[in-house]
Amino acid sequence: MLKGPFFFGSDKKEIEEALTPKQEEMLDKISTKVVQWKMAVPAIMFLESVKPLSYLGSQVMVFFEPFVHALFNLPEYNEFQQMMERRENVERLLQRIEKFDAEAYEEEKRRKKEAKLMRRTEKRSFSFKRLLGRE
Repeated sequence: MLKGPFFFGSDKKEIEEALTPKQEEMLDKISTKVVQWKMAVPAIMFLESVKPLSYLGSQVMVFFEPFVHALFNLPEYNEFQQMMERRENVERLLQRIEKFDAEAYEEEKRRKKEAKLMRRTEKRSFSFKRLLGRE
């Protein structure tokens, strides 16, 4: 039987490994930052398009590791690289980005609705007394 990162045979069994709490926290942190920067749609498009190449992408991360460590202080880089080797973790990251984006959208919708209600309830009538400061 063929084995390897690029083998997609029908008899290949997907074994989903549970993520550690630290990995879960890392995915949440990345997803929240992407949504805060309002880059959810480009991130989803990019991750969906490179999902089949997740193993290759993680190996590119291994290649650039010395440069990254020389320029930045990223203690979680190795763990993130190992996590992104597996395609299901890319899917988990996508799902989290979509979840946090939906939550942010609902929150923004709620804030806009409250602001609209506040604008409607404000007193808009013009008063000469208020203009002159006698009210």
